[in-house]
Amino acid sequence: MSLIEAHNLRIVGNGQRIVILSHGFGTDQSVWKHLVPHLVDEYRMVLFDIMGAGTTNAEFFSFERYATLAGYAQDLLSIIDELEIDSCIYVGHSVSGMIGCLAAAARPEIFSKIILLSASPRYLNDENYFGGFEQQDLNELFDAMQSNFKAWVSGFAPLVVGDDMESATVQEFSRTLFNVRPDIALAVAKSIFQSDFRHILPGVFPPCHILQSNKDLAVPVVVSDYLAAHLGGKTVVEVLAAEGHLPQLSAPDVVIPVLLRHLEMEI
Repeated sequence: MSLIEAHNLRIVGNGQRIVILSHGFGTDQSVWKHLVPHLVDEYRMVLFDIMGAGTTNAEFFSFERYATLAGYAQDLLSIIDELEIDSCIYVGHSVSGMIGCLAAAARPEIFSKIILLSASPRYLNDENYFGGFEQQDLNELFDAMQSNFKAWVSGFAPLVVGDDMESATVQEFSRTLFNVRPDIALAVAKSIFQSDFRHILPGVFPPCHILQSNKDLAVPVVVSDYLAAHLGGKTVVEVLAAEGHLPQLSAPDVVIPVLLRHLEMEI
């Protein structure tokens, strides 16, 4: 199976400038559905599903390759090479933020700009660092995923979105989470929440636009300031008047104008 087929890769839009949109944990490329119509005239968008998403073939998921985010970064660079892209704007949501940073650290010349939406280099608290979680929190999360995945999704989705089970966004996030095979979801969650990429930040030189909800269970606002202070290139931070970890779904009227502005603006 080709890279294009494996990742359900699509190219949408009529513009000359290329924007790569990469989604986060428990979602797929449909998370960008409110944004895409606003970009079709000005940009050429590359949309794909990261391996392990419910829309990809679970048989192609390698637990060894994706035990760290390096495997996803290699996938991203392979897609870029396959499409012969020599310059792009990269938009990474959640875990795809660090995936993009890893790729940019390896091949900075490809990335003219990186936009990080709800991204974190480390989720665990540490000395002089607040990531939002203690190890006990994560252990309980992993245990819940393993013991009853359906019940875990029903509790996790509203907390992450910041709304109740009846909201369209929570139902949409629940749908894409349920599409992920439970053992893959657990492995991916462990690789994300136990990761620490603070050490790579000084080696990420493309300009980074850091966008963050003002209330996000998964990523405290102070993390955006940490990113800005430690990334190797120019940075700008904008805190969105939105709640939740998936603001492009839950508050598109707030997020889309901000994203459009940051796609155009230079730091």
